[in-house]
Amino acid sequence: MKISKILNNNAVIVTDDQQEKIAVGAGIAFNKKKNDVVNVSKIEKLFVMKENEKLQQLLNRIPEEHFIISEEIITYAEEYIGTKLNEHIHIALTDHLSFAIEREREGIQLKNKLLHEIKILYKQEFEIGLWAVRHIKEKCQIQLPVDEAAYIALHIHTMKVQGGNMRQTVVQTTIIRDTVQTITNFLKIKVSEDDISYHRLITHLRFALTRINQDELHTMDDEMLGMIKKKFPISYKCAKEVAKKLSITYGVILPDHELGYITLHIERLRKQ
Repeated sequence: MKISKILNNNAVIVTDDQQEKIAVGAGIAFNKKKNDVVNVSKIEKLFVMKENEKLQQLLNRIPEEHFIISEEIITYAEEYIGTKLNEHIHIALTDHLSFAIEREREGIQLKNKLLHEIKILYKQEFEIGLWAVRHIKEKCQIQLPVDEAAYIALHIHTMKVQGGNMRQTVVQTTIIRDTVQTITNFLKIKVSEDDISYHRLITHLRFALTRINQDELHTMDDEMLGMIKKKFPISYKCAKEVAKKLSITYGVILPDHELGYITLHIERLRKQ
C-alpha cells in the first residue's frame, strides 16, 4: 500500500488493490513522501470516497486538528449507534465543526431554534452531540454552546441509513416546532420540555408526518373519532386549528382520523 498523495500529517491517499483510498491515522504521513509505503499499524480508518477531491479541498483550508477531532467524533458516533454512517459525514461534519469552532473563537454563536425538538426526536444523536461538545472542549479548549450539540445531532441523524437528508429533517422538525407553538398559543399554556405529554406529542407528530409522506394511514374507526370530538371539544378544535395551519403554511393535509389521535395528545397536554 503506497502513498499517492499526502493530505496532511494524519491523512493520505493510498493505492490499494488498484483502488484509490483514504487512510487516516495519527501521524500516518510523518516523515513520509509520495510513493512511500504506509505503516499499516498506523491506519485507524481506511475508506473509499466518491468525494475525494472535495475532501482534499476541505483539508487544504481547515486546521489539521479539526479534521482529527471530527474523525474521533465520527468513530464515537458509529460505535454508539452501532452502524456505519454515510461516507459524506467525513466532509459535512468536518466542515461544520471547523466553522463552528472558528465562529466560537470570534464570539459568534448561532442559536438553534429546533433545540428542544431535536433533544426529544433524536435522543441518541443528541447524546453524541453533547459528547462531541465535551470532546471539542477537551481538545481545543473551546466551549461550544448546547445549540451546537443539536446541530451535530442533525448531521449524525441524516447520515444514518434511511436517516433522510438534512433539508427534509430540518423541515419536518420545523413543522413540529410550529405545530407545538400553534397548540400552546391556542390553549394559552406553557409546556415544560421535561413533560412526558410534550414528549409523546412531539414523537407522535414526527411519525404522523412520516406516515403522511409515505401515504400510510393511521386509521381510527368513525365511532371512536365521533366520541373524541364530543368528549374533548376544546382539544379537537385545537387539532383543527393545527390542521388548518399545516395546510396553509406547509401544504400538509392531516386526515380526519389523524386529527383524532392528535386531539388525544392535546388533551393530555391540556390536563397537565
